[in-house]
Amino acid sequence: MELEAPLLSVRGLRKIYDAGAAPVEALRGIDLDFRRGEWVVLLGPSGSGKSTLLHLLGGLDRASSGEVRWNPSGVDLCNSSPRELTRFRRENVGFVFQFYNLIPSLTALENVELVTELALDSGGDPMSPTEALDLVGLGARSRHFPAELSGGEQQRVAIARAVAKRPQLLLCDEPTGALDVLTGKQVLEAILRVNREIGSLSIVITHNVAIARLAHRVIQISEGRIAQDSPNLERASLAEISW
Repeated sequence: MELEAPLLSVRGLRKIYDAGAAPVEALRGIDLDFRRGEWVVLLGPSGSGKSTLLHLLGGLDRASSGEVRWNPSGVDLCNSSPRELTRFRRENVGFVFQFYNLIPSLTALENVELVTELALDSGGDPMSPTEALDLVGLGARSRHFPAELSGGEQQRVAIARAVAKRPQLLLCDEPTGALDVLTGKQVLEAILRVNREIGSLSIVITHNVAIARLAHRVIQISEGRIAQDSPNLERASLAEISW
């Protein structure tokens, strides 16, 4: 795969939480580059700093020091105002978390429509909600409410909602953590398909080493530092992995 110049650059990134008796240094000087179209897995034990890094990359939190530079606009997220961060997230980022956070009183289609309407109001060019649901294989379930969907189907609706605005950056925090193997693979196939068809930079947190075999690149984090950053020379297919 031929990669472009970095879409997102991280330099000297530190995050210190001051709550409690003593400060906790969650990130201890992270340097990374991420490129458009990459499918990246972040591996590491609980408390290693994976989620903190993801939140900083997505503009959900602010670093103690360092730089997170969004290269298309040259914006440094670490020195952006709350309004600028909100605009960055709205225009560029899709989030998928372990828990689906769907609105129970709305159908799958209506849950996705919330995002497409916001994108249109911001001058974006989103997919139609139907197109987004088709992308994750749920076109036939668009009129169902979350309570009528399985856990894997709800997660795929959450993915459709995240990608409907055609984000340049897709951030996924343990998207298969609450799912069985078969359902987890359906969710992973949806994320892989989004990466192929939209070309989003996709960054996925997981504890599951098997999932790392699907990635273009695997970054291992330990105690707030990069322990290893290596490409997958031979990516596995979904059919080849199990856990």
